[in-house]
Amino acid sequence: MPPLKNLTPSPMRQAEVTRKTAETNIRVAINLDGTGRSKLSTGIGFLDHMIDQIARHGLMDLDIQCEGDLHIDGHHTVEDIGITLGQAFAKAVGDKKGIRRYGHAYVPLDEALSRVVVDFSGRPGLHMDVKFTSGMIGELDTQLVYEFFQGFVNHAGVTLHIDNLKGFNAHHQCETIFKAFGRTLRAALELDPRAAGMIPSTKGSL
Repeated sequence: MPPLKNLTPSPMRQAEVTRKTAETNIRVAINLDGTGRSKLSTGIGFLDHMIDQIARHGLMDLDIQCEGDLHIDGHHTVEDIGITLGQAFAKAVGDKKGIRRYGHAYVPLDEALSRVVVDFSGRPGLHMDVKFTSGMIGELDTQLVYEFFQGFVNHAGVTLHIDNLKGFNAHHQCETIFKAFGRTLRAALELDPRAAGMIPSTKGSL
């Protein structure tokens, strides 16, 4: 039997993206093979808390700095962070050789339970069924959670299903979603020792 190929993560699984518009100025740096560290300054405290869950549960390092027009509201900030994070993911993942491609996770928090499933398919699609029980969590408008993931999906090129299955506390609902998202990303982007150097698709590309 030939020896297994070297599965040491490539240093190329890192990326930095800057996106500047009339509404926001954002820099995202990501290391997919990190240890769960984060340095976050979005201007929205609860959003920082949620993105920290992605880093910790995805075991990736995230540095996100944003200056947004929060004097208007949080829409541009939240959506544009999702967009820029998606761009950084697409850059860091690269040609997708050797990754598992699919990932899923169920995460509970007291009465709340959420399921997230991802496919690094190259085909953007968000399918989200979440009925938040509150319009605001801290300074985060819960309607903008959809906008965050829509921005991510469109620019990372993934198919993403998000379902909050149970929960009456909006904080718990949201936190289970972001924790499950982090764990789902970790599972999908893990290198598969049986498929080293291979594109996980019969098409030969994703």
